[in-house]
Amino acid sequence: MIRLFTCVLALVASATHAETLRLAVTTSFHNAGLAEILLPAIAEDTAIEVQLLVVGTGQALRLGEAGDVDAILVHARTSEEAFIAAGHGTHRREIMYNDFVLIGPRADPAAIALAPTAGDALARIARTESIFVSRGDDSGTHQMERALWERAQSAPGGDWYRSVGAGMGAALNTAAAMDAYVLSDRASWLNFGNKAGLELLFSGDPVLFNQYAYIPVNPARHPHVKHELAQQLEQWLTGADAAQLINGYTINGTPLFTFNAQTRD
Repeated sequence: MIRLFTCVLALVASATHAETLRLAVTTSFHNAGLAEILLPAIAEDTAIEVQLLVVGTGQALRLGEAGDVDAILVHARTSEEAFIAAGHGTHRREIMYNDFVLIGPRADPAAIALAPTAGDALARIARTESIFVSRGDDSGTHQMERALWERAQSAPGGDWYRSVGAGMGAALNTAAAMDAYVLSDRASWLNFGNKAGLELLFSGDPVLFNQYAYIPVNPARHPHVKHELAQQLEQWLTGADAAQLINGYTINGTPLFTFNAQTRD
């Protein structure tokens, strides 16, 4: 189910004349809480009221293909490049990054904390048939998980592999309830309030790099999209104010994202 979040800025004078832009974003981005910092600043600086459609990356790309949003902010590069190659987006602009981490029971029955690589960590989970919760929703996180199973040379399945077909928050809640392993982006994990007996057990493999990119929907395909607003938002997201807010966003002193906006050719 698509959830629509609108930032209402009654105390900002410029909001009276705000124009609305529809932006599809990932559940991991929304769960991190960064939107609550960025959206008021965007409205104040640009008079753009950003409406977030919070979905997995796969669904965000499909919304873009249908012209149901003006732009998308997602994290699955291969799918993003295919989206642009098919003419659905005008270009891809990197904005910020963090990383994926493997979460699991404190007892760590698969001993993934001792694994040398992320692929080996998943191979250990499969070998011991320890319960693993998959988002199963074609999100960027799910796409990363599938790539890691390939690295592990394992085909997940059976009673130990639980696909929930839901967002990052739901997957983390399910893992907490089942004392199971789960792949998460670091920001969602840090902002997750129901950790129960779970801990961050594995991180640091370069393959777990998690880049977020902004893509305006192609107005040649969908003339009704607000392309000028999408360009204005891109300019703000790649500017100094966004950099300061993104780099300065922390939980308990830990940064959740690093700004790395590209310079456009």
